[in-house]
Amino acid sequence: DMSGLFKNIPKEAALRLCDLVSAEDGQITSRTLAQNDAVSVTLFAFSAGEEIGTHDSKGDAMATVLEGTGRYVVGGNEYMLSQGETLIMPANVPHSVHAPGPFKMLLTVVFPIEK
Repeated sequence: DMSGLFKNIPKEAALRLCDLVSAEDGQITSRTLAQNDAVSVTLFAFSAGEEIGTHDSKGDAMATVLEGTGRYVVGGNEYMLSQGETLIMPANVPHSVHAPGPFKMLLTVVFPIEK
């Protein structure tokens, strides 16, 4: 049964991902759309001034900005992404995400399948 791979999102509906998540002042809100051993797909909304501190991941992370502008620091390099732009944050490289103003992103992480 493949019907349960995506969750928290309407099926067979035209929609705007950025409408599915919102953040109050002082908050970061996330909505998990898919999660398994191979991939995770999560929507994030950041209010201004919020951040996800430095961490790393066992998988490659692809961030796509849906609204606003996000600041990403990956292995010491800084990237400013605006709506429609995408950044790959490689596995095992420390990174952080910062919200100069309110912004929303779609984060897709692809994990290595353990042999």
